[in-house]
Parts: sequence; structure tokens; C-alpha cells
Amino acid sequence: MMKLTVLGSGTSVPHPRRSSSAHWLDAGVGTLLLDISGPAIHRMAQEGCDWPNLDAVWVSHFHLDHFGGLAPFLFGTKYAPQTLGRRKPLTVFGPRGTEELLRRFDEAGDYELFKQPFPVEVREVSPRAEFEVFAGLHAQTFSTPHTSESLAVRLTDADGASLVYTSDTGYTEALAAFARDADLFLMECSFFRSKPVETHLELGDAMRLARLAEPGRVVLAHLYPEWDGVDITAEARKLWDGETIEARDGLRLKI
Repeated sequence: MMKLTVLGSGTSVPHPRRSSSAHWLDAGVGTLLLDISGPAIHRMAQEGCDWPNLDAVWVSHFHLDHFGGLAPFLFGTKYAPQTLGRRKPLTVFGPRGTEELLRRFDEAGDYELFKQPFPVEVREVSPRAEFEVFAGLHAQTFSTPHTSESLAVRLTDADGASLVYTSDTGYTEALAAFARDADLFLMECSFFRSKPVETHLELGDAMRLARLAEPGRVVLAHLYPEWDGVDITAEARKLWDGETIEARDGLRLKI
């Protein structure tokens, strides 16, 4: 059984109740952070996550509300008393270009982010890749129509429980095939209706994907402030009969 904690259900727009994108996944045999926004490094502590022993980070793409906390996190772990005795490696998984971007930031301020008490490994993955995040957690990737590097990920534990995390994406029916029968479909739903861009989802898009994918449950995240005051669950029920959950900071789910 996997356990998910939503650290950030919002976007890049400052919001009093929604931090930028980050989700903590406890797979029992290890922990994975799905995207790492700037607020995520403190939200982990606020939610009581075992951040000093985090095993891996997944970077879906390079927008700062998904990637911007990685360098500050590594800057913190260099000096934090909780990590000075750590020796097990931290693995960062991301699209091609992840290591170059991180090293450019590192070199810009001579931060020496890779000089840690523990090894830091960056593993770049391509669309349609399959790999082990760590023993007991299998991953598959899928290219999404958002930025050129954007990737969704499907995670499956040793018991067969599965989570699909879209991160930011536009609509494509191929994403539904990738998420088919997932136990939990963690999907962005930036806008309620009349979305201003094609590279995000609105509720109608998300529910079409849900109808096609037939997951056990849907969680809608990456919610812009226009969702404030809207009953997301009720609106979703008009378009799909399955269970739809509104992501909120601090939400905890078992998978």
C-alpha cells in the first residue's frame, strides 16, 4: 500500500491555502517527492514527512512551480543537522536537461550543491521509459503536451497498486490509455471552464480523460484561484460517475 500526502495543490500564483506543486509518496519501501516547488521544502516539515531520509525526487518539467525547490532543498541538506549523518544516496529523476539546469544554477552562485554528506545522483529519463525508482516501486513515463520536456509518470508498487501523476498537461486521449485502470489518477485541472491555453486542462477535459481511463479514483490538483468557491466534487459528478477528490494542501490518501 502506498500513501500520498498533497503538499501543494496550487500553481505559481500565490494563494493563502494552496502551495505550488508537490506531492509526497510513501511507498512503504521508500519515499518519493513528486515535483518540488519552492514551498515544498518547508511543507514537508509541516506535514511531518521524513524529509531527511527522502529517497528520490521526480521532476516532471522545468517550470519553477514544479522544479524551483530542488536547488534550495539541496542547499539546505548540506548544512541541516538532520542530514549530516546521512549516507544513503538521493536520486533525482527528471527529463533530459535536468542535470544541466541544476548545475547551471549551482555554478551561478558557487553553491556546491552536489557536495553533500551523501551521494546525489541525477537520472534523466525519456518518454516511454521504464525504470525502478527504488526496489519495490516501478515507473513508466509518458510525454505530455505542456512543454517539450514534460512527462507524466505511472508508479506501481510490488502489490500492483498504481498511481498516475500527470503534472501539467494539455488534453490528449493517449494520456487516458497511459492511465488506464490506475488506482489513483492524480491529474492537473488548472481551470474550471474556458481555459485560456491549450497546454493545461479544464474540468471537461479532465472528466473526459477519467471516463476513458476508468481509474479507481481521481484527484484534481494544480488548481488556479478561479476554483475558489466552486464545489469541484459536485461539478465533476455532473460529467463522470466515479469518485473525484479535490486536492488540498495536507490531503492524505491511501492507495
